This record gives sequence, C-alpha cells and structure tokens, in this order.
Amino acid sequence: MIHAKTGSSRRILTFPAVQPCESISIVTLLESLIQLAGDILTFKPKHFSTNKINFQETFRRVQNLVLVFEEIRIRVGNPRRYFPDSAAVLSLKEIHVIFQKLKFLIEDCTRDGARLCMMTNSDQVSDHLRILTRSISTSLSAFPLASIDLPSEVNELVDLVVRQARKSGVRPDTDDKRVIISVNRILALFENRVNPDPNEISRILDHVGIGKWGDCVKEINFIGEEIAAERLKKKKSTNARMELLSSLMGFICYCRCVILRRIKRDDDHHHNDDDSKKDQDLIRGLKVEDLLCPISLEIMMDPVVIETGHTYDRSSITKWFGSGNITCPKTGKILASTELVDNVSVREVIHKYFRTIGIVLAGTSRRRIRKSHDDVAPESLAAKGAGKLIARFLISELSNGCEEMIYRAVREIRVLTKTGSFNSSCLVEAGGVSQLLRLLSSGDSRIQENAMAGVLNLSKSVTGKSKIAGEGLRVIVKILNEGAKSETRLLAASSLFYLSSVEDYSRLIGEDPDAIPGLMRIVKGEDYRDSGKRNALLAVMGLLMQSDNHWRVLAAGAVPILLDLVRSEETGGELMADCLATLTKLAEYPDGTIGMIRRGGFTLAVKILSSSSEDSPAVKQHCVALILNLCLNGGSDVVSVLVKNSLVMGSLYTVLSNGEYGGSKKASTLIRMIHEFQERKTGSSGSCEPNLQRGWFVHAW
Repeated sequence: MIHAKTGSSRRILTFPAVQPCESISIVTLLESLIQLAGDILTFKPKHFSTNKINFQETFRRVQNLVLVFEEIRIRVGNPRRYFPDSAAVLSLKEIHVIFQKLKFLIEDCTRDGARLCMMTNSDQVSDHLRILTRSISTSLSAFPLASIDLPSEVNELVDLVVRQARKSGVRPDTDDKRVIISVNRILALFENRVNPDPNEISRILDHVGIGKWGDCVKEINFIGEEIAAERLKKKKSTNARMELLSSLMGFICYCRCVILRRIKRDDDHHHNDDDSKKDQDLIRGLKVEDLLCPISLEIMMDPVVIETGHTYDRSSITKWFGSGNITCPKTGKILASTELVDNVSVREVIHKYFRTIGIVLAGTSRRRIRKSHDDVAPESLAAKGAGKLIARFLISELSNGCEEMIYRAVREIRVLTKTGSFNSSCLVEAGGVSQLLRLLSSGDSRIQENAMAGVLNLSKSVTGKSKIAGEGLRVIVKILNEGAKSETRLLAASSLFYLSSVEDYSRLIGEDPDAIPGLMRIVKGEDYRDSGKRNALLAVMGLLMQSDNHWRVLAAGAVPILLDLVRSEETGGELMADCLATLTKLAEYPDGTIGMIRRGGFTLAVKILSSSSEDSPAVKQHCVALILNLCLNGGSDVVSVLVKNSLVMGSLYTVLSNGEYGGSKKASTLIRMIHEFQERKTGSSGSCEPNLQRGWFVHAW
C-alpha cells in the first residue's frame, strides 16, 4: 500500500507528492488510489475558505472515479483473466500523483488558521486546481479502456469525467473576489487609522469561516509562522509577501480584539469542547514551573533539548553557548556537541497550557534558525494603523466599559504586551499605563492579576519604564504586599526587577520602606514555589546593584532567610544557587560578612563546598565566591578556619580544573590565600567559626 507523504512541516501551496515505485502491482496501485480518493472525500463536509464551488465539482469527479477504480480492481483482481499492459499502470501512477497533490491543496483550503491566507490566494488556488483537473483528464484519456472488459456504463462514466475535466474553467468564485476587495478596502482604512464598518468585517469572517475568538488565535499563530519563514528567505522578492502577511496579521488582531470579543467567546465555555477537555486532562496537575527555562526563568516559547537531555528555551541556551560556554547549565557537564533538538512534546504541552488559560502564543517555525514576528515592528502601514486602533479601543474599554468588558480588555492587553514592543508602545501612547495602574486597586482578582501582568510587560520597554516609574512605583509595591493572589504578587516582584535595571528607579524602589521587605516575604513564604522565590530573588539582586540598597536588604532579614533556605532539604538546586549568589553579593561589604559569619554562614558554605553530594557546579561556584568574599572581609581569622578543613583544597582544585561558571579565578585566589597563610604559619584557632574583630563597624537598625 502506498501512502502520500504527510508533509507535516510543509508550507501552504506546496505539494510534495511521491511517485509510486516501479515494481508496484496494478492491484496495489488501485487499492492505494481508492484509499487516497476516500481521504479526499472526507474533506467534503468541511468549510472551504476559498473556491467553494470549484471544490464541490472536484469532489463529484473524484466520486465518479472511485466507482471506475473499484470496477477496474474487480476486473484485474484475477491474473488469469487479465495481464495489464504498461500504459494502464503508467496512467494510474500519474493519477495517483495528481490525487496526492489534490489532497494537499484541499488540506490547505480547509486548514484551521490558514483561512485568511488561503482566501487571499484565491487566484493561485484556482490555477492549481485547474492544472490538476486537466491533468486528470489527460491521464484518463491515455488509459487503455479497450483492453479491460468494463461495463458500458463505466466506460461512459470515464468519458463523462474526461469531458467535464476538459471543459472545466475553474475560475475564482465571485464571492472570493468580493471578499478580497473588502479586505483591501479595510486595510486602506487601517493605513489612515480609520475604524472600518464592523458589519463588513463580519461578512468577511463569515465567508472564510472565522467565527470565534479562538479561530483568530489560530490565524495569528499561522500567519506568525509564515512571517517567520519569509524572514528566513532574506530575499527582496518577498517584500510584497511580507507586507501582505503583516497587514493580515493586523487585520486578524483587530478582529480578535474589537469584533469577535463582543461575541460570546468559545474559550469562556471550553469545557464543552472535546479538544479543550483533552487539553484540560493533559495539564491537570501540571506544575507551571516545569515549563520554565532554567536560564531565563520564563515559560519556554521554543523548547529544545541538548546533549545531556535537559530542556531549555532556544534563545536562552543559544546565548549561553554564544558566550563561550560549552557546558550544560544545569549539570555543568562539558558538552561534546552543542546541537539543539526540538522538544516537540514539551512545546505541545506549553501550547495547550496557554490555550486553556486563554493566552495567545506566537507561532514558531520548526526551523533551526528562526525569528518570531513578535520581535520586530510591523512591515506594513496597515498593520501599524491597526495596532494603534486596537490600543485606542482597548484603553477606551478600560475607561468606559462594565466590569466584564474591562476584564476582557485587560486580558487582551496582557496578550498584546507580551507579543512585541510595537504593541506595547501603542498602548503606552494611548494612555495604557495610567489605566492599568488604576485597575490594580480593583476588587476583582482577575482584573487585578491581568492588569499587573500588563504592567509587568510594559516595564520591559524603555517608554513603559519611565511612565510606570513616574506614576506607579508605590502602587506596585502595594500589590507586592497586598495583592489578592500570589500570582499577582509575583508579577509585581518581576516588575520591580525590570524597573530596577535603571539606577534611578532602583534607588526609588529601595527608598520605599515596603519594597524590599515585601520581596523577602516572598522568598521566605511557604505559599510560593521555588520558581516564585527565584523571581523575588532576581528583583533583590537587581536592587543590590544600587549600593544604597545593600543595608536595606540586610535590614529586611535577608541573611537568616537565605541561610535557612540553603540549609533546608526541600530547597531545589537552582534556588539554592540563587540564594548563595545573593549571599555572595551581600558579603561584598563588612556588615554583610559579619551577619553571615555570626549565623554560621561561613561554616555552611565550607560544608557545601567540601561535601561529596551531587550539587550542581553552579552551587559549588557560588560557594567559592561566597567563601572568597568572607575571607577578604574577615581577614586571617576566617582564613585560619578554612585552612583546618582538609577537604576544602581538593574541592577548590576540582572547581579550578573544571573551569565552569567563571569560578576558576575565584578558586585560584582562595588556593593562593591558603598557601600564603600556611607559609606565614599564623592565626591558628580552635573554634569552628572565626572570631571577628570587635572594632568592626556594624549598621544599627
């Protein structure tokens, strides 16, 4: 049996047909043809986004040919009665290839997500269908019917199909032309930032079969994949194609945000949909932190597997390798190969997870090198105009809508601000920051959470940062401490992290008496998982870049909180590494060193470094850095205790020889300090913790 190539990763309007093999028997060929025709006919009840009438006529011809092939199979099934000549086999082989291409064309015209693109390619679809129809006629004409004893009515049926195929004009439907004219008119309005007639857009959507918010999501994902694929070509000839795709992206985004959001959305009742039920079953019990990239701590958009079997987001691990690292970030193992392999199963889970919560994921090509359409500005004036109209509409909904309208609008804003800097700039320009900050005080936890997510996404852009810092730092800190949901408080912590990248904003955040204590409560809190605590620690580390915040972090009880986490058996390796990194930063100053040594931090760091446990290289490296800072600030009393541990030197040489995480220089410095101390033969102490000089200055709070 012959099966057509599935072409799961093929582009639309490409037809990778497979020629039947030379030695195939006519019976096997006929069976494959009948099966292939059956596959084609299963598409008959589906919605065609273009050339509806032409495809209905094509289905009638295929149905007639099935009757012919079945009759021929009966006649040639007994080799004693008939020995087919080569002309018959050749004709059937040609029809088999034609049927494969026809199936690909039909798949494209009924594909969810490709409806708008296929409609705009109506002329090209008609051309392909006309060529395939005439090819069927030519192949049937060459078939030696006289050599097979077929009933007269079957011969007449073949003649009928041949005549119809020859006469078939296969022209674009009149309705298709009318819809394309409407689309072009609306795109022209977008260029001038004029809102089109909603009724005209509804007629277009009805024609192509887009009736729900979820349908728009599929269209956006598909168009995003096409844009990413076109960018890879890097040919000037694709400029017109890129402009069209960009315009269609703006059109469908407008439909999702402005038109179809007024209708009862399918995702609000997804439990009634079979596919959604399957998605719910798949993600039930799923820990979101399992979908986070170990490097970026964000949900992976493009998960890939490296040699060690660990999964990372492609952009993060590519940057890791690009920085000269040839190790696995989680295990520290030196890699023989830096080849990346798509983790298809994890990508599917991530897409289904986002689908169940109503968040749109940008489509990604499966190619090794890719660039998402969300990372660049729109390529057409129509797309830019649509983006500005969408922003104005959503901000208007926030100002004047009822509670449910506000919720849907703020949810759309959360999506838009996640998908590109252009959308973020449009929302900032339309006054989105003030509206989102106002909604942070909403009594509806859904609105508050989505508004906080929008603020977080806007805080990643330069214009968003300045607006947020000017109007909302105090509000964000309040949400950090009093947010209705733990997720909302974590979003506030992440916002502070991005804002702290600007020195002036870092100083302002630190001066708020509730900011750093609020972050440390998350780090300490039992209600938060490791990933949430790590997000809060990232914000603390960002604030520590401003030296004035150092004593504030200490005053918030950071040292005992972090040391307790390091001691806890429930703390994961990645969180432990982050705790040690923060302690290392605090130990750069004498008061931080005093606090750590008095609470057993030095002994703990030496114990972890000297242990034979399978701690990650990152943990070992941070231990080395922490011990080095404590020795530098603690002087000979601290070094004397280090010298007495016979296992330390071996651990330091291990870190030095591995040369991972940049720890080799610090390990080398510690080894040199130990050697110099031993050569001087000074400062022997019998205690397990060093004695600190009484004259040291300590901040009083």
